[in-house]
Amino acid sequence: MHYKSHSEAETQALGAMLAKEAKKGSVISLRGSLGAGKTVFAKGFARELGIQEAIVSPTFTLVQEYDGRLKMYHLDLYRLSGEDEFESMGGEDFLYSDGVALIEWSEKIEQMLPDDTIRVNITIAEDLTRDIEITGGGR
Repeated sequence: MHYKSHSEAETQALGAMLAKEAKKGSVISLRGSLGAGKTVFAKGFARELGIQEAIVSPTFTLVQEYDGRLKMYHLDLYRLSGEDEFESMGGEDFLYSDGVALIEWSEKIEQMLPDDTIRVNITIAEDLTRDIEITGGGR
């Protein structure tokens, strides 16, 4: 499915829409360049799960854990070297968890992602709007 977002609020609304479908074990791959809106999307997703905490990109901590209707694991793999480092940090546990995993820069572990991963690709258009494509997970 393709969407056009004209604002942070619209990007968050798309995140919230996807969160309504989320279930235990869901893995969401968030892809896009720096500043594309991956964390903005995650904020809307978290809000729909009833998470009250501020959502920030976990670039330096790699993983942030939040409690809501479902537990949410927000991972940022930007600084990771690849699959070996992900495995050594116990990353596979987040791919098969009792909650939902939102993974920024998931292309670094592409071969490890479950077959039913939902992929959210965010592209910055020339007019600075965001083109958002959501695929996978039975779509």
